[in-house]
Amino acid sequence: MAYHQDEEQHWVAELVCGHFQHVRHDPPWTVREWVTTDLGRAQHLGMQLNCKKCDREEPIDAIGAS
Repeated sequence: MAYHQDEEQHWVAELVCGHFQHVRHDPPWTVREWVTTDLGRAQHLGMQLNCKKCDREEPIDAIGAS
């Protein structure tokens, strides 16, 4: 798993399944302060996220298409 930023500078997790998933810190709706620092993101590498794209059997993502 790795991270990149989309065109709006939001952090996106690159999942091992090949899909991308936004991991936003957008209080008060979504609180993920760890997203805001390099150390926080590094500490969450390997964290399991439910992939809704896998549930829908969608093709893998590519940078620029997230």
